[in-house]
Amino acid sequence: MKQDYFHRVAALTPTKMWINNVTPKEAQMAIAAGAVGCTQNPSYTWKMVNHETGKDRALALLDETLAESDDDNQVECILQRKLVKGIAEEFMTVYERTNGAHGYVSIQGDPIHEEDPDVIIEEGRRNREMSPNVMIKIPATKAGLAAMETLIAENTPLNATEVMGLSQVIDVCEMYEKITAKTGTRPVMYYSLITGIYDEWLAKEVAAQGITISPDILYQAGMVIAKKVYRFVHDRGYPLGFIGGGVRGLQHFTEMVGGDVCITMNWQGHADTLLELDQPVVARLFNPVQDHVLDELLTKVPAFRQAYMENGLTVDEYEEYGPVEYFRDMFVSAWENTLKLIKERRAAPAS
Repeated sequence: MKQDYFHRVAALTPTKMWINNVTPKEAQMAIAAGAVGCTQNPSYTWKMVNHETGKDRALALLDETLAESDDDNQVECILQRKLVKGIAEEFMTVYERTNGAHGYVSIQGDPIHEEDPDVIIEEGRRNREMSPNVMIKIPATKAGLAAMETLIAENTPLNATEVMGLSQVIDVCEMYEKITAKTGTRPVMYYSLITGIYDEWLAKEVAAQGITISPDILYQAGMVIAKKVYRFVHDRGYPLGFIGGGVRGLQHFTEMVGGDVCITMNWQGHADTLLELDQPVVARLFNPVQDHVLDELLTKVPAFRQAYMENGLTVDEYEEYGPVEYFRDMFVSAWENTLKLIKERRAAPAS
């Protein structure tokens, strides 16, 4: 009997499917389809309080949580933990079946105070208490790297996110090597290269700057960077796993097939579409980049050079790099929308 698409991908290649910002029902469907991990981000609470099937439960949990803190931001953090805990429970079946090799659910919380390493560390510790298969997701910025140093020493599974370029990957991997050599702890750790968001932002940047470039070449930009990152990490023997994220088109999964990578995507519009299309499994990650494609991107697009080159960005530049800000602004907007709702629910008269 023919297997579904993602099961065939897993059978024929080392490529793994993860799922992003799922409801409990979507988590169940994703696991059945072959998902071995999950990413949940700061927009998750806003999604759930508006979701057609999850709204009632999420709002009930919100009202329950209002009594647990007078601080609206803390209420949102607690609500996120309650919502994500249920997803972690769904993925415990994968975690237990694989003896902890897979089945992780990574959680990225408060995006407003992520410039403070102490806030990141304390929130990470609280989130980690939820379940042994919870992985702490932290932006690969200057503050995030400082927080990761502490949490790696505490043997905390980590996902370094908001990664948009090679220099961030190198700094994350070198930091992991330095801390683990000193402490002897070697927690499971991934870096998330947000290829889809990068491509989305770069198209807007090219238009805003009036750069004339072939759309076919621009379309490849994120994957050109992903291929270089994959090769670089492999050649240096860094032990971190590769997660591809921010999927905006099916190519952000299909073009990565063949590599030892995890690609996380939304269920609706991406995972379900790939299942329906049921395409042949073709390994594409190792297809070479044509010289003229790379030359045009490097020559015409400064923001591409920053992401592609080994020393394209400094640690101090990560937080304000265009696609990182673009991605984070989405999270801040969703987080603030939920904060507004919390304030309204707190002020509403009891029924």
